[in-house]
Amino acid sequence: MKHAILLASLLAANTAFADNDDDLGMAGLLSGSNKIDLPEVILSVGEPLSDAPWELKSGKYYEVEFTADGSGEIGLAGNDFFRAIWVDEVVIEGLEIRPYALHSIEFDDAGTMEIGFVAIKPGTYELRIPGSTGESQAIQIEIE
Repeated sequence: MKHAILLASLLAANTAFADNDDDLGMAGLLSGSNKIDLPEVILSVGEPLSDAPWELKSGKYYEVEFTADGSGEIGLAGNDFFRAIWVDEVVIEGLEIRPYALHSIEFDDAGTMEIGFVAIKPGTYELRIPGSTGESQAIQIEIE
């Protein structure tokens, strides 16, 4: 209930998160002028996840594609990160899923998943391949 009240408050007060020169229109935080596309993340066994950390701004809407090349069963976990965002939708092969929350994602085969979300809670987070320890096997995320 606490999260639902927070989300409702954030959506109702969307102009508090936007730059003064942004006109978000009727869709508020979900409007096209508030959307930023993040670089695609390629999931491949032994390959780095990202060239640079993500620097996100609270109140902005982001979309990111995660693509697995099929080289192995691979996933990403980031419980703290997924609790710091509001997930609008997950799109897999044209099917839109609107989950309450996420804990992790996993690919058993090659494929692409797109996640649209609003960054909410400022802080430092990461998405990491479960069980990995190398720096290149995680995406560092900063929400301002």
